Amino acid sequence: MNHTTQEGINNAHLWPLTTVVDMHGRLMIGGCNVATLARQYGTPLYLFDEETIRSACRTWRTALAACYRGETAVHYASKALLNTALTHLIADEGLGLDVVSGGELYVALRAGFPPQRIHMHGNAKTRAELEQALASGIGQIIVDNLDELAMLANLTAYRSPPQPIALRIAPDIVTNTHAHIQTGHATSKFGLPLDALDAAAERLRTAPGLCLIGLHAHLGSQLFDLEPYAAEIDTLLDSASRLRDRHGFIIQQINIGGGAGVPYTADQHPFDVHALAMRLGEALTDECRRRGFPLLHLVIEPGRSIIARAGVALYTIIATKNLPHMRFLHIDGGMGDNIRPALYGARYSAVLAERANAPIEESVAITGRYCESGDVLIHAAPLPRASVGDILAVPVAGAYTLSMASTYNLTPRPAVVMVNGGSVRLIQRRETYEDMIARDVVSSQGQV
Repeated sequence: MNHTTQEGINNAHLWPLTTVVDMHGRLMIGGCNVATLARQYGTPLYLFDEETIRSACRTWRTALAACYRGETAVHYASKALLNTALTHLIADEGLGLDVVSGGELYVALRAGFPPQRIHMHGNAKTRAELEQALASGIGQIIVDNLDELAMLANLTAYRSPPQPIALRIAPDIVTNTHAHIQTGHATSKFGLPLDALDAAAERLRTAPGLCLIGLHAHLGSQLFDLEPYAAEIDTLLDSASRLRDRHGFIIQQINIGGGAGVPYTADQHPFDVHALAMRLGEALTDECRRRGFPLLHLVIEPGRSIIARAGVALYTIIATKNLPHMRFLHIDGGMGDNIRPALYGARYSAVLAERANAPIEESVAITGRYCESGDVLIHAAPLPRASVGDILAVPVAGAYTLSMASTYNLTPRPAVVMVNGGSVRLIQRRETYEDMIARDVVSSQGQV
């Protein structure tokens, strides 16, 4: 980097690792001029930095391996974002893949992801999805409830070798996060209640086509406190002991899910992956020793913490609205491509892509194009004075944006590009009007 012509971006921990601002104030990511890409590919546009994704994958893998003497594996939680290019990258980095639907499994297999490195989740898997998973030879199915266990037992009655499974439990651990993304409490829709574990074990006795190898739990998302993870390991090992002592099942693997927090605004601090790995390693080693287990295989499922920081959403300011005590900037995207502010009250920040480190002159509301009063991306964004046509860049946009995107108001979903070392490639084209009517069925007379 030539430090005489480039400088770091303010609040750098929110931006991709390769982000700089050139001598003219222009935002550069992956060696590419962000505003130029926005005008070349159109907006809304989602930009991903390959180096940031790869670095996050390697951070998780190396931290876990360094802090626990037993076997470890990192599985990317594809619900955060999945497409063909990202699947190739995750495979190349040696991670496993956690899928939660037939669609995610289809994308993974179509992209050539090794099926033995795929785990399938979901609290309401259909019979068709389970048949798809079984036919694909995936490495593991995480069973969420007794009804699913019964269905899976019937589907595998004559299967040889047996299908490896894990049981997901609800560990009854409450975490400090938004209620909509808490998943480990006793009343969660996810996982077997702890008092249903014995019933699951009894059902497995008559399921020769299934092989119980692991236990799974997931506490929720946007977690920054390490201690709930230690409590989770205690509960999982207690359940493993119960299965061993009462039913003779020997658990080989503990999967703690994901949930590591990601900073979205300047007042939030980065999550310490190495500190979590150390706490997990200590807790699991101690619990295995205390309960008479060998060092069990440890699996973790980060999603947001791998992809969120790597993604930046780019919008064009289409119009402004000035009121006595408020100014609106209307952009050409919004809740159709990022539902999180409306759904969770998620907070974001933004910069002008061609005046990235310019002095702040006003606080404005960044409002979307959709026909909802709740379509507000940022309620009070500090920015230089902005004008129609300016390109707005929103960081930490990689996770749970495009994966939850819709065509509300019949608005096409954005294009997606990947940047690396000064080059750019289109990895998802912009949706078209033709795409949106492709499923419509019309009679030969032209009537529905």
